[in-house]
Amino acid sequence: MKKSSYEYLAPRTAAMGQRWLVTGAAGFIGSHLAEALLSLGQDVVGLDNLSSGFARNLEAAERAADPQGRFHFLCGDIRDKEVCRAACEGVGVVLHHAALVSVSVSVIDPAAAHAVNVDGFFNMLEAARESGVRRFVYASSSAVYGDAAVLPLREEDAILSVLSPYAATKKINELYADAWGKIYGLNCVGLRYFNVFGPRQDPESPYSAVIPRWTDALSRGLPVSIYGDGKQTRDFCYVKNVVQANLLAAFIETGGVCNVACGRETTLIELFETLKQTVAPASNCRPVHESPRPGDITRSFASIDRARLLLGYKPLYSLEEGLAEMGEER
Repeated sequence: MKKSSYEYLAPRTAAMGQRWLVTGAAGFIGSHLAEALLSLGQDVVGLDNLSSGFARNLEAAERAADPQGRFHFLCGDIRDKEVCRAACEGVGVVLHHAALVSVSVSVIDPAAAHAVNVDGFFNMLEAARESGVRRFVYASSSAVYGDAAVLPLREEDAILSVLSPYAATKKINELYADAWGKIYGLNCVGLRYFNVFGPRQDPESPYSAVIPRWTDALSRGLPVSIYGDGKQTRDFCYVKNVVQANLLAAFIETGGVCNVACGRETTLIELFETLKQTVAPASNCRPVHESPRPGDITRSFASIDRARLLLGYKPLYSLEEGLAEMGEER
């Protein structure tokens, strides 16, 4: 069995002796973060309004907490300032992942995206500052790069040209975090995620990520849709790599933003063939091509040099290794 991507951090994490807040704790990434922290003996507050997360995602976290009462769930909304203040009380490290995460939804309802991702983010920054939080780690996105012409995408030299309201909200988050660090001394680290996948992603949503949607369709013998010609590329990153990056970010002394990815470009056609071999090798299924979606990016893959240097990050799971581990869990 592959060594856990955060196992070597256990002694340092246990020695911190601080309470952690995970916002979006009932969501895909948030639930993995809560479970990992609890398995390392930490005291964790989980905040979620259950609008897109699921109570079932918290079950793994609750099991990891054992009977010791180290997991404290707060059902609430980050758009509520008082909820944010209550959640940050006594917290040393915030891992902020509550958000409206869909590009497509943000195009349909930009006001909702702004209210959650900008106003809610502001509320969390202020609550963290007022509560004396030591470290504020937050989820940004590769969407801030838009359709950048120079690849791989690098934090320091990319020209940011956002293509969706969602991407704009994430760039605003980065600007606020940078200002709060300079003006108020709140140590903020932004993690620009690239196409994270893993267990607990919801395949039922019309806005779900491509891997859970295609995996579900292939396992049921249903058609798989590719929006566009399938030559679009993505940098797929297994969720345990993301857990590792968050824990590493809790220890660094400086702020800033880092790409979190595997540093590898994969076309959607290549992904389809890999998934088919993993999920349904005997299937003769071919993808159905549909019109491109507004706001979608053509090519995307990351340089992870800054994450290696600043965080000490090294992805321990490739695309194929992550898919294989997911297959073992099914």
